[in-house]
Amino acid sequence: MIGKLNHVAIAVPDLAAAAAVYRDQLGAEVSKPVAVPEHGVTTVFVNLPNTKIELLEPLGEGSPIAGFLGKNPAGGMHHVCYEVEDIRAARDRLKAAGARVLGDGEPRIGAHGKPVLFLHPKDFCGTLVELEEV
Repeated sequence: MIGKLNHVAIAVPDLAAAAAVYRDQLGAEVSKPVAVPEHGVTTVFVNLPNTKIELLEPLGEGSPIAGFLGKNPAGGMHHVCYEVEDIRAARDRLKAAGARVLGDGEPRIGAHGKPVLFLHPKDFCGTLVELEEV
C-alpha cells in the first residue's frame, strides 16, 4: 500500500537558521519558505537525491508544531511522510485494520498541494505518519 518515503519532517524553533544549516553547512538545495495556514506551519523543503527533509516552524500560537517545540525546545523529528496512490482507499484500509486517522479523517491539502492525512503515532511504533497522495 505505501509507496516511497516522500520526506522526513523536522520541527525547528527558527526556520531561517535551520535552512541556513542545511544550505550553508551541508550544501543542500533549500526551497523558499511557504506558509501553510491550514496546518499551522511555515515550511521549507531540503531537496536530497533520494527524498526531502521538511523543516517546520510554527505559524501562530495554535500550531501543533508550537506544542511539539514546547516539549522539545531545540526541535526534532516530527513525522515521516509516505506516498500512496489513493489516499481515501489507504485511509479506509487502515481504519478497517484499527489505525486511527487524526482530525476528521478527511484528507486536507498539504505543503505540496496534494491531499494528506496523519495517522496516530501510537498505532505506528511511536511515529507520527503522514500519507500523501501522489
